[in-house]
Amino acid sequence: MCGIAGEINFQGKAASHYVNSMLEHLAPRGPDGWGLTAQGNMCFGHQRLKVIDLTAAGAQPMHDASLGLTIVFNGCIYNYKALRHELEQLGHTFFSTSDTEVILKAYAQWQEQCMSRFNGMFAFAIWHRDSNSTFFARDRLGIKPLYYHHNRNGFWFSSTLPSLLKCPEVPAKLSPLGVHQYMSFRAIVGADTLFSNVHKLLPGHWLKVTADGEISQGCYWQLHTEVDNSEQRSEQDWQQALRAALFTSAKRRLEADVPVGVLLSGGVDSSLLVGMLSELGQKKLHTFSIGFDNVAEEEGNEFQYSDIIAEHYATDHNKIFARHNTLLTHLRPCVDAMSEPMVSHDVIGFYLLAQAVSQHVKVVQSGQGADEVFAGYHWYPPMTDVTASSAAECYAQAYFSWDESELGQVLAPEYCLRNESLNLVRQHFANCGSCLPVDKALHLDTAVMLVDDPVKRVDNMTMAFGLEARVPFLDHELVELAFQMPHQLKLRDGGKYLLKQVARDIIPNAVIDRPKGYFPVPALRQMQGEYLELAKEVFSQPAARQRKLFNMDYIDAMLAAPEQYTGKFGSKLWQVTLLELWLQQHGIH
Repeated sequence: MCGIAGEINFQGKAASHYVNSMLEHLAPRGPDGWGLTAQGNMCFGHQRLKVIDLTAAGAQPMHDASLGLTIVFNGCIYNYKALRHELEQLGHTFFSTSDTEVILKAYAQWQEQCMSRFNGMFAFAIWHRDSNSTFFARDRLGIKPLYYHHNRNGFWFSSTLPSLLKCPEVPAKLSPLGVHQYMSFRAIVGADTLFSNVHKLLPGHWLKVTADGEISQGCYWQLHTEVDNSEQRSEQDWQQALRAALFTSAKRRLEADVPVGVLLSGGVDSSLLVGMLSELGQKKLHTFSIGFDNVAEEEGNEFQYSDIIAEHYATDHNKIFARHNTLLTHLRPCVDAMSEPMVSHDVIGFYLLAQAVSQHVKVVQSGQGADEVFAGYHWYPPMTDVTASSAAECYAQAYFSWDESELGQVLAPEYCLRNESLNLVRQHFANCGSCLPVDKALHLDTAVMLVDDPVKRVDNMTMAFGLEARVPFLDHELVELAFQMPHQLKLRDGGKYLLKQVARDIIPNAVIDRPKGYFPVPALRQMQGEYLELAKEVFSQPAARQRKLFNMDYIDAMLAAPEQYTGKFGSKLWQVTLLELWLQQHGIH
């Protein structure tokens, strides 16, 4: 896991100082090494986190002179050893023991078809010397990010949006569509970003850039929704298949030349990971939990559940307690680490947790994705009672932070794109291949929302401290299996039924039969005291008033009575404050 950046210049020699500027911003993602290579109109840069092949042979950018290929790569290919053996049988020789070189040789052997052979998380760029073309790819579920911008002068890319913006060629003009998505979804999704003409490479896609600027894209993987409703597979059959897939995924994500820990929240998902790794023979596993001060009647930690698992499996457990003042003083650095504004109150929790965990290990497994893949959220059951024609509206009512009338009041007219976010939902529901509304919602959340909210959150917060997070519930083979299952086996008994049935044979029931919890950060949900003062400070800045993004009369009303602007996903004041704070801290005027 690392940070990558680069330039392909369409007018002449690449500007290495642009890439250097982007790399400086990526340094926390790869604190173990730095590399830069330039040849002609190409310049690639890399910040390295040593996880596989800790020697200099695994350094990047990696060049194979005999093949005429140069690569920068962020991520991990879990089946790289099997692929290496296959490639050796085909005549390839290796100078390192890294998964990076396996990608290079696999591309030489199979071109863009190589991605179908990779099991892992990845974003990479490969420059071909002879054709002077560059090939990019991103993993199937978008676990690893890749941002880019191109114009008539060139093509620039990076692992994060703030890094990419360090290049003066990249525009920082707010996108009305991006703003609308942020306000509705609490994330900017798909190929869009917060800025016009700045894009993300879609999950499961590749992109090719020629020396003269011709750009082509292709899709190598899509999440299909072929639900198996046959009576030939019993619940027991599904349970056995799921158990096998879960263990395979967890085992794959132990592949490393350094120890692997677990972020243990105390919920069923992370607890199941600890149980499976224990059964796979991992002893004295490093586990980590975080808690916060209580606010009023709201509990600030779930240590009682994480303690059960830590004691049951005799893990080397670390409890991090973030006091109120710690939370406040780390809020701005946390915002700095966000590739795009991230509203969820647990983002500061992940930031502080990653900071502490990085002092102990370089790699952790995390439970993100299980709620989307196995139907753990509250908006799924209502989707079973609606018609296909009203499915998008039902989803929006449950999921959106603001309705259109509210957006018309809080946003400046330029950003009031009526129903644009709802239209995105409608389009996805129409094209995803699912027949039932609940399956449409599960598909949208897994293929789109998951990528640009929890997955991005975990990547950004862990990589802020050079910590690699792996997400076993998003193994693409496991996800494909889950989407063959009838939704009844997911929704029963409050959600994630079949996953919990598997868990009952592995972990204590006390962490399964408990109320569903979220990463509790009560102080941010309340937006009182110092947090309200922070919001007032942010909106008192000249940039906030001059930006003309918000209706400032409405913002002033929110600042006067924040308790009146609380939605189903927490404080609406925090959502608008975060967007303005992120823009200010990244120098966007």
